[in-house]
Amino acid sequence: TVSRVINGSAAVKGDTKKKVEEAINKLGYRPNAIAQGLALSRTTTVGLIIPAMSISFSGRLINGLCDVDKIYDYSVYLHTITEGVTDIKEIIDEVIKSRVDGVIIYADKDLDESVKLLEEYNIPMVVMGNKVSSDSICSVYIDYENAVKELCDTYLNKGIKDIGILQDHRNDNISNALLQGARKAFKEHKLEYNGFVHVSKDNRSTYKFLRSYFKTHKHQLFITDRDSQALAAYNAATENGIKIPEDMDLICMNESKYTSSIRPEISAFISPTYDLGAVSMRLMTKMLKDEEVEEKEKSLEILYQARQTTKE
Repeated sequence: TVSRVINGSAAVKGDTKKKVEEAINKLGYRPNAIAQGLALSRTTTVGLIIPAMSISFSGRLINGLCDVDKIYDYSVYLHTITEGVTDIKEIIDEVIKSRVDGVIIYADKDLDESVKLLEEYNIPMVVMGNKVSSDSICSVYIDYENAVKELCDTYLNKGIKDIGILQDHRNDNISNALLQGARKAFKEHKLEYNGFVHVSKDNRSTYKFLRSYFKTHKHQLFITDRDSQALAAYNAATENGIKIPEDMDLICMNESKYTSSIRPEISAFISPTYDLGAVSMRLMTKMLKDEEVEEKEKSLEILYQARQTTKE
């Protein structure tokens, strides 16, 4: 009877249910999650897979995820993956063998080749940081494409057409989203976008590349993905006599503690990393409880914060 009341069974009603609930409150009883999981053939544990190099970035993301898992009485099993060293299939196999109820993967890079592999697993799965189109996988991602489209549209409406976007080989997925967003904005203005700054994969120093690039190039707006690229762009441009923001605006697509702590403060987009984790975990709980999922592909907007490297 006590077990039925704890698990919300409709079989126990009236005075009996009330007496059991009063006894539970009086004794301060809390059910053992492991025992409940065994009884229900569930572990109430969700596996979280994150690239090792993203751990420092992922702090707020994990906080958001864990805050939601506490609400729904789940725990998280964290596993890291090293690009080029650890095979994602091996990691997922290992996580699933630990008897988790579902798997959340943080993947900010292109997963096109892995989607079919992920679909083979008969387990609830959510991908964070990347849009995945699949009937069996949910995804939560930051809409960089729309963000840069709106940014370019704002500048184009002012008559500013020379917009450079620096390629980032550390994240080709975001670079491609930025390029597609710019192309859409320019197309709506009946223009062709050709300001994408290609960088060789063999390049080892963004600063050295830009120091050479800015000797012969100058844009009205220059966009980078990461903070280190923005810092390199500022230094390289300044050393070539390009004043920021008087001659060229500079915007970073991903806010960090450095973009706001250095001088001049760099205008940047603030990514909703906490929400990325929280929304992903909420989607997972819906999948585990067989609740309706209205959007399998959930996009999150990012907020632009103008600072000292833009004129407005």
